[in-house]
Amino acid sequence: MRSVRVRIGVLGLVLLAGFAAPTTATAAGTAPAPTVEERRLDGAVPQEILRRSGFADVAPELARALDRAHSYAQARRAVVREGTRLWRRAVDRAQGRGPAGGDLSRDDDRPLYWARLGMTRELRTWEPGFRLGEERRARLLDELERTSRGQTAISYPRHDKGMKRVLLTGFDPFTLDRDIRISNPSGAVSLALDGTVIETADGPARIETAVFPVRWRDFTQGTVERALRPHLPEVDLFTTVSQGRVGRFDVERTNGAWRGGFGDNENIGRTETIPVADPASQPQWTSTTLPYAEIVAADTGRFPVYDNTSVTEIPAGGAEPVVRPQGPTPGSTARAGGGGDYLSNEIAYRATLLRDRLGLHDRLPGGHVHTPVLQFGAGNTTEVTDPEFVRNRLDIIDQVRSIVTVAVSATERTRG
Repeated sequence: MRSVRVRIGVLGLVLLAGFAAPTTATAAGTAPAPTVEERRLDGAVPQEILRRSGFADVAPELARALDRAHSYAQARRAVVREGTRLWRRAVDRAQGRGPAGGDLSRDDDRPLYWARLGMTRELRTWEPGFRLGEERRARLLDELERTSRGQTAISYPRHDKGMKRVLLTGFDPFTLDRDIRISNPSGAVSLALDGTVIETADGPARIETAVFPVRWRDFTQGTVERALRPHLPEVDLFTTVSQGRVGRFDVERTNGAWRGGFGDNENIGRTETIPVADPASQPQWTSTTLPYAEIVAADTGRFPVYDNTSVTEIPAGGAEPVVRPQGPTPGSTARAGGGGDYLSNEIAYRATLLRDRLGLHDRLPGGHVHTPVLQFGAGNTTEVTDPEFVRNRLDIIDQVRSIVTVAVSATERTRG
């Protein structure tokens, strides 16, 4: 996801996310109302996507499980179980295991998104027979978010020392008020590649994935660091992925410490320096350690792949933003990384800053890849899917797989 000012003004060029606060109860004992994001769920398009994928039963199953819970501990177990089940079900569907549940193509990421919102709405508005309280409800919602996004399921085999380890992240659909039919190819990539093994020039590599929300507040609360910190020291390569520009992939060279204010999935914007722990030591810029030259040079698929070096900065001693095609100048202040000033830039910034703060800059390849915008077929302005839409998504998935394969192989050659 790119800044609307930095990208070329196409649908969905920005990417991804922070957490909008749930509406608080107006009276003691009253459950909060659904969020802006959850209220979109009742539209015809989300309901059609759920029906045509077989995921319409997900939220009702959680509701029944919650009705059987007579304590917080029982409710927590139900939430963790159902959240984990949703993630596994979405991955299995995307990878061809089990029933398709309907005629919507298996590669579609949208059933996971809308089914999760049905679950969070059920949990947010649930009124149990025991006292729950805002803090405990918030903890249950957090458990549901993390488990249903694969963030708690990242796991690599311990016994196979010859297996490389790759960590990849994607995002939810976004800009849904422009077009509620939107699918996010980075989310589809995450479902298609989770737990898969690719063959590289230097042996097999296992990919583990997770998905993040397009909500500013989640990022402020440290959702990226919380999910990635346990795993960065044990992986051989990581890449955050999001939707970028039309018709091209970009490997983003530089990430900036700035939020540009574009609205998230809760219609909330933030214009500020990216808030992180220990702001006194916070750099204005972080950089990729992915083997970008090798990725750009390889034949990975039908979309061209670019090494994107451009940023927007306020030069040292200056007052106005300036676009720098070759990257930031010394002492400058970030106003947009190569990936813009939205949540895709932010996840890249946070992940690479975490890499550096863990002392892994010189030995862990990591950075951000922007996919092409996922487009519907010409003339389709109402249908939730079409053959070109599916083909575009499948081609993007295959090309990300190829990019990761090239990156792992190039990294091993460099080390060798």
